[in-house]
Amino acid sequence: MAIGEALRWASSFLEERGLEPPVAEWLLRHYYQINRAKLLMILDDKIEPGLFKRLQQDIKRHAEGTPVQHIIGYEEFYGRRFIVNEHVLIPRPETEELVVAVTELKQKLFRQEKISLIDVGAGSGAISVTLALEDETLDVQAIDISEEALKVAKKNADELGAKVRFKNGDLLKPIIEEGIRVEAIVSNPPYIPLSDAPSLAVHVREHEPHLALFGGEDGLDLYRRFMGELPEVLKDKGIVGFEVGVGQAQVVKEMLQTAFPYATTEIKVDINGKERMVFAYGNMTN
Repeated sequence: MAIGEALRWASSFLEERGLEPPVAEWLLRHYYQINRAKLLMILDDKIEPGLFKRLQQDIKRHAEGTPVQHIIGYEEFYGRRFIVNEHVLIPRPETEELVVAVTELKQKLFRQEKISLIDVGAGSGAISVTLALEDETLDVQAIDISEEALKVAKKNADELGAKVRFKNGDLLKPIIEEGIRVEAIVSNPPYIPLSDAPSLAVHVREHEPHLALFGGEDGLDLYRRFMGELPEVLKDKGIVGFEVGVGQAQVVKEMLQTAFPYATTEIKVDINGKERMVFAYGNMTN
């Protein structure tokens, strides 16, 4: 059997089950460790029987609910490969836009000045590691309540050569306990309402950590808690950047306006035009 035939079989298998056909191509590129252009060049080559059997098994695992990222062990984020497993949220493309917006705000407010930034809810380390690598003027720390998640984040930081200090703790408690203040806080916290759980894809609901997905009955529990802790940690001039769920931006913006009445608050839309990022920046006290 040719590689192209194997690809057509796998794509059809997925399509018939309402799943994304490109997963088949992703798996083959992973097996051969090649890019898409190279895969298209070898479609007429024969596929080894053992490799086709592996493809069949992996496609069926995915059809039963296992995320393809867990099958291959990684996800691409900001042009880099991040290890992922069942202990961390799989990085999403829209979170790359949060990273871009934070770096732009940092340049706007602080230019080349070296500042401290905390990523709350480190997960795989996608946000903290990327920020540390993209802007060397950022002194980055990352916090997560899950020790298993921190193991993954540390491994990604080591593999990618990023200088990030990791702390185990609940929200900003480790920083509050140290009595230090920083210029920037960024977070993609759990924001899915518990009532949405039944409607989530099985790949998400049964394979990604609920600790990183759900934010209470209305999805806003973590943002409420942040509002009590942020003033204890931020310096007079600073940045807060959140990713939010669809329909939550205005409420989170109002929370930030109440907590920081002197700051500029702003909602940014993602590439799909959805309000997915909320910021407070500038004078955080008066």
